[in-house]
Amino acid sequence: MISFDNTEIAFRSKSNADLRRAYWLFKIIASPSVVKLGKGITNFLLAIRFPIAWAIKPTIFKQFCGGETISACNQTIASLGKFGVGTILDYSVEGKTSDEDFDKTVNIIIETILRAKDDKNIPFAVFKVSGIGRFDLLEKASSINQQMTEEEEKDISTIKKRIEKICQAAFDNQVSVFIDAEETWIQNIIDHWTNEQMIKFNKTFPTVYNTLQMYRHDRLEYLRDMLTFAKEQQIIYGVKLVRGAYMEKERARALNLGYPSPIQPDKSATDNDYDAALGFIIENQHYFALCAGTHNEESSLKLTHLLTENSVASDNKKFYFSQLLGMSDHISYNLANHGFNVAKYVPFGPIKEVMPYLLRRADENTSVAGQTGRELSLLTNERKRRNS
Repeated sequence: MISFDNTEIAFRSKSNADLRRAYWLFKIIASPSVVKLGKGITNFLLAIRFPIAWAIKPTIFKQFCGGETISACNQTIASLGKFGVGTILDYSVEGKTSDEDFDKTVNIIIETILRAKDDKNIPFAVFKVSGIGRFDLLEKASSINQQMTEEEEKDISTIKKRIEKICQAAFDNQVSVFIDAEETWIQNIIDHWTNEQMIKFNKTFPTVYNTLQMYRHDRLEYLRDMLTFAKEQQIIYGVKLVRGAYMEKERARALNLGYPSPIQPDKSATDNDYDAALGFIIENQHYFALCAGTHNEESSLKLTHLLTENSVASDNKKFYFSQLLGMSDHISYNLANHGFNVAKYVPFGPIKEVMPYLLRRADENTSVAGQTGRELSLLTNERKRRNS
């Protein structure tokens, strides 16, 4: 029986120094006021181009990122792989706006696919559509009411070509690729384009995965619709299932613009839909491939039970669990120890460029009730165990 309280397994890849660093980082993150102050100072120092990499690299960057380049992640990939945990190389550079930067990002994502091709420790690649195309264009393409100029139509076509280039590379190398979910006001076009790629590339192998954020109250219904879509198109529908990452922004925009919030009324509704989606996917496993991206212990245990009850082998490659590097090792390593497929998201990129990602990680740990406290208690228990 899996126990997520087993800290010996959870932290067996970590040195005492690693545990100490993680403990003090989560102690800091546990304070919303300290996180808010730290964000303000960091953003100010970045704005005036003050050198702060020396302080960031051995602390928060080391905890949550694999390195500044793909090759710099090799040690992390090997360390995770030693204990049966896979790596998802995530180029976490955000906020770019030029075609030159977008094309560079496409090439780096394809490099991660080629790196994964011959390495059993890298089961997936991943990208965000807003990382390879302008956000304002995605917003226009998602709206049924906005007319686009000829130039904008051309730029939209370029974004689609970038998506297809990545998915074609994934298909050619038999590497699955996640297309991440984003804000609701650009998600419609992302869903549409992702489904187009699935029709092309998911006939016999789940090359392309769409990401469903279950804190949206419409996603369970959407998942049910995708079963019909998968049957009609005779494809394997790849799903990365997450709770979501844009809740406060979504609610604020809905309130400001006067439309109904797309977000669930409370956390229990999100939890219920997430777990219902797990059950629906396993019930219709012939048509789906799943990566359950979650730091929730109950949902993780539920999926292990669903797999067992439905006679799905724990090492069936159509079904994966995933957590972020530097978080929820008690889930990742204990699942892997029991033979389940697990992979960690391993962000990488130049330190300055991934700071928005790192600051969001700090925010999310502060806002998720119980998350940071759970991390701290487990780290404390393991440090005591090692000293006893």
